[in-house]
Amino acid sequence: MLLTYLDSNSWLIEIGGQRILLDPWLVDTLTFGNQDWFFKGYRTQDHPIPENVDLILLSQGLEDHAHPPTLKQLDHNIPVVASPNAAKIVQQLGYTQITVLTHGETFTLNTSVEIKAFPGSPIGPTLVENGYLLKELASNLTIYYEPHGYHSPSLKAVAPIDVVITPLVDLTLPIVGPFIRGGKNALELAQWLQPQVMLPTAAGGDVKFIGFLTKFLQTKGSIEEFRSLLAKNNLSTQVIEPKSGDRIELQLQKKGVGV
Repeated sequence: MLLTYLDSNSWLIEIGGQRILLDPWLVDTLTFGNQDWFFKGYRTQDHPIPENVDLILLSQGLEDHAHPPTLKQLDHNIPVVASPNAAKIVQQLGYTQITVLTHGETFTLNTSVEIKAFPGSPIGPTLVENGYLLKELASNLTIYYEPHGYHSPSLKAVAPIDVVITPLVDLTLPIVGPFIRGGKNALELAQWLQPQVMLPTAAGGDVKFIGFLTKFLQTKGSIEEFRSLLAKNNLSTQVIEPKSGDRIELQLQKKGVGV
């Protein structure tokens, strides 16, 4: 299993001989509703569009997960698996192979990787987006991704999970509190799933943010503090903090087929 971190929530996952591009923001700036004055993310250098992508996987319909400028540049014939909200974005852009996954549904990619949707982040009062569990069918190795730190208790039924990608620190706003939830939420997830490896997402990479909202954003915790939390709770999970563009080969203890 190989993971390449492409900043923010963007990853290239190489699993089961497949290349899965997850929540890609690779070009241009990041804004919400084209309100640059309110919030704008940018990088000093765009990432090149990965080649030979077998699947685009979208967890949410928000711009930092389904980034329209990036999706416009990607080949519209690449198959897409998306939450119902994210599917609307790629439908509007003219993608030709779209599979919508609601919570509990599964999709199998080229008989090699099974993808199951779990309840993820609440967006507004009625919408809950997706987290994803990916399983390499040849080895039964698994990877779970949820980008805001909202974890469904239903995950306990599929424990243990080998690799977890989720926020490990909190991003907070006054009055609102944490809207990206790491820290104790990530610790609870580690206790549920007993992963071999955890990697942070959402708050890292070679990106910068400007705008009115950024004056109030606060980071609570650190990767080192989270490592200490794991140790205090007798968890042997390894935390890997990738740098932008890093391609990491995970050294995982393989399971027996059928486990």
